[in-house]
Amino acid sequence: MEIDELTPAERTVWEAFPKGRPVDFRGTPDESAADGAGWGPERTVRAEVLRALLLDGPEERGEVAALKVAGARITGVTDLRYATVDRVVRLSDCSFDEVLDVSGTQLKYLNLSGSHLPGLTGARVRVDGGLRLTRCRFRGRVRLGGAQIAGALYLEDAEITAEGGGRGEPVLQLHQVTIGEDLCASRLRTRGEIRLNGASISGSLRLEEARLTSPGDFVLDAEALEVGANVLGRRLTTDGRIDLRGARIPGRLDLLYCRLSNPGGTALRASSCVIGEVWLREGERMRGRLNLRRSQIEHLDLAPEMLPDQVRLLDLTYTSLTPHEPPERRLPMLERDEDTFDPHGYEQLTAVYRRTGDDHAARLVQLAKQRHHRTTLPWYGRLWGRVQDATVGYGFRPMRALGWLLSLLAAGSVAFALDAPPPLKADEAPPFDAVFYTLDLLLPVISFGQEAAFAPRGWQQAVAYVLVLTGWILATTVIAGVTRTVSRQ
Repeated sequence: MEIDELTPAERTVWEAFPKGRPVDFRGTPDESAADGAGWGPERTVRAEVLRALLLDGPEERGEVAALKVAGARITGVTDLRYATVDRVVRLSDCSFDEVLDVSGTQLKYLNLSGSHLPGLTGARVRVDGGLRLTRCRFRGRVRLGGAQIAGALYLEDAEITAEGGGRGEPVLQLHQVTIGEDLCASRLRTRGEIRLNGASISGSLRLEEARLTSPGDFVLDAEALEVGANVLGRRLTTDGRIDLRGARIPGRLDLLYCRLSNPGGTALRASSCVIGEVWLREGERMRGRLNLRRSQIEHLDLAPEMLPDQVRLLDLTYTSLTPHEPPERRLPMLERDEDTFDPHGYEQLTAVYRRTGDDHAARLVQLAKQRHHRTTLPWYGRLWGRVQDATVGYGFRPMRALGWLLSLLAAGSVAFALDAPPPLKADEAPPFDAVFYTLDLLLPVISFGQEAAFAPRGWQQAVAYVLVLTGWILATTVIAGVTRTVSRQ
C-alpha cells in the first residue's frame, strides 16, 4: 500500500507505527465507542490499512514497532486469518464496522479494551502474551474455541449480546481453550450460553459480580473444566443452567452472595467434580435443582437456607461441613432427592458430626436414616420399624426402653397387687410378690420363681399375656438396636 493512498487519519497511524507511538482520536479520555458509527473521516481508518501495517509495515532501526490506536472507527473486514503478527496490537475504544477475524493467527499481544464490535472470530488463535477484551461491547458472538493464550484473558466489564443468543450457538465460545494465567471476567454481562467445556486455566476463573442470562437453557457449560486455583463467583447472578460436571478445582468454588436461578430445571450441576472447597451461603435461595452427585469436596461451606426444593447428593463425599448447624437444619437436604433413598448421605453427615464431637447430633442423623429407610419397606417391615422406633428409637434412644419397662412394671404391679392370682399348689407356692411376678412376665430370660407358681385367671390372664408379649417385643427391639449401635462403633 502506497502512502499517498492514505487519508490524513490513516497517514497519522502509519507514521506512528514504526516507533510504536500511540495515536488517540478521542476528544476526551472517557469518550465511549458507542457512537462510533457516526464518527467522521477525521478518525476513520480502513481495516486493510491496519492489515498492511501488521503484516508488512515500515520499521525503523532502534525502534519497536507497534500498533496503538484509540478512538478510531475501523471500516471494512479486518482479516488476519492464519497470519503471524509479532507486533503489539492495541485498538482501544475503537468502533469496528465488521467482525474482527484472527482465526489461527499467532499474535504477540492483543488489546481491544473499550471497543465496540459486531463480533470476534478467533478459533485456535495463539497469543504469546495476554488477550484483553475489558469493557468491550460485542453485538455478535465471540468465537475463541481452541485458543492458546500464554497470559491472561481479560473480559472484565465486557458485554456480549448476540441476537438470538438464548438458544443454539453459544455467544461466548471458549471450549478447549488453554490459558496460562487467569480468566478474568468480573462484571461480565452476557445474554446466551458461555461454553467453557474442556478448558484449561492455569490460574483462576473470576466471575465476581457477573450477570449471565440464558433463561431455560445453559448459561455456563463448563463440563470437564480444569483450573489451577479457584472459581470465584462472589455476587454472581445467573438465569439459566450452570454445568460444571467433571470439573477439577483444587482451590475453592466461591459462590458467596450469589443468585442462581433456573426455575423448573437445574440451576447448578457440579456432579462428578473434585473440588477443594465449596462456599455457598449468604445469598438468595437457589431457584432450580442443585446437583452435587458423585463429587469429592474437602470442605463444604453450605447454608441450609440457600438450598432449593430439589437437591441431588447421591454418593457426594465431603470431609467437613460448616457452619455447624443442628441436625434439624441439615437433614432436609438429604430428603429432597426425589429419586432414591441414599444411606451414604446420612453416613457422611454422621461422620461430620462425630469429627466435631457432637455425638448426640450423629445419633439423631442415624435415627433419621432408619426412619427414611422405613418408607422404602413393605408394610410388615414398616410395622416392625415403627415398633422399634416407638420402643427404643432404633437403638439410638435406649432410655426409652427403660421408660417402657418401668411403666409396664408399675401398671402390672398395681393390677396384681389389687387382685393376686391364685397359686398352682398352695402348700408349695412362695409368698406372692406383685412386683417380682410382673418382672417374671416382662423379662423373657430371667426367672424369680413367681410366674411358675401362680395361675392367673380371667382378666389377670389377659394382662399376663400382654406383659409377656410386650416383654418379648421390648427385648427383641433392644437387642436389634444395641446390635446396630455396636456394629457402627
